Amino acid sequence: MPELYDQLVSVFRDQKWSYELLFVDDGSTDGSFEYLRMLHAKNKNVKVIRFRRNFGKSAALSVAFSEAQGDFVITMDADLQDDPHEIPGLIGALGDTFDLVSGWKKKRFDPITKTIPSKFFNFVTGLLTGIPIHDFNCGLKAYRREVVKSVHVYGELHRYIPALAHWAGFKVTERVVHHHPRKFGKTKFGASRFLYGFLDLLTVLFTTRYIRRPLHLFGIWGMMALIIGIAIDGWLSFEWYMGWTSLSNRPLFLVGFLLIIVGVQFISIGLLGEMMSRQEKDEETYSIREVLH
Repeated sequence: MPELYDQLVSVFRDQKWSYELLFVDDGSTDGSFEYLRMLHAKNKNVKVIRFRRNFGKSAALSVAFSEAQGDFVITMDADLQDDPHEIPGLIGALGDTFDLVSGWKKKRFDPITKTIPSKFFNFVTGLLTGIPIHDFNCGLKAYRREVVKSVHVYGELHRYIPALAHWAGFKVTERVVHHHPRKFGKTKFGASRFLYGFLDLLTVLFTTRYIRRPLHLFGIWGMMALIIGIAIDGWLSFEWYMGWTSLSNRPLFLVGFLLIIVGVQFISIGLLGEMMSRQEKDEETYSIREVLH
């Protein structure tokens, strides 16, 4: 942490920027908070938030986003694998066009047990979200203030902030950043994060794309199952009527019947979801860029 702090302050002084450094102590037990308390006493631009226990990265980002005051917000991990000297380039990449720039660790210094699953995870995420980003989970990102005040992060959704911002109407891009080998400590994330990551991806898809139109999701699959089931049973019934076959020895007839039942259930779920969404008392929330009166 001392090395990280020195590098950050050096970057801001070289750029002659006003800044605040917001550290979130996520329930550490290694003496980090005592050092952060000393930094705060020495530099009033340093702000510290200390959790009572470990709540995770999404919780840390959510609280930090609510406290951040700057026009631009940079997020990064404190393990020195993210390079503070990338900050000016990230802010410059925002330009006049983009609202979020996500770092891309094109050359990673991690074991293959992390890089291969990460590539597969990013490929699937990009495919399902439609956002051509190579490294969704890179901690080094630059945001305009409007993004961090609009995007709500909870659970483990920090991996999908670019997707959440994109669906809120913000313009997202990426920039290649340097990645350094880990110098201190060891990662707290295990292989289970990829399983949880895909479950969180389903959460993102459901709560963003289809939260206001559940029938569009369930109805599509329901109609497909219903049409296929009706087609199968319709043809087999025609064969039976013509005396070409007996239904008692055709398991396919039961498959068609099952598809019809599943299709009706999916459509019913979608309709129930539509009814519940219509009954919501909360006001619709939209991401507004500006208002001219």
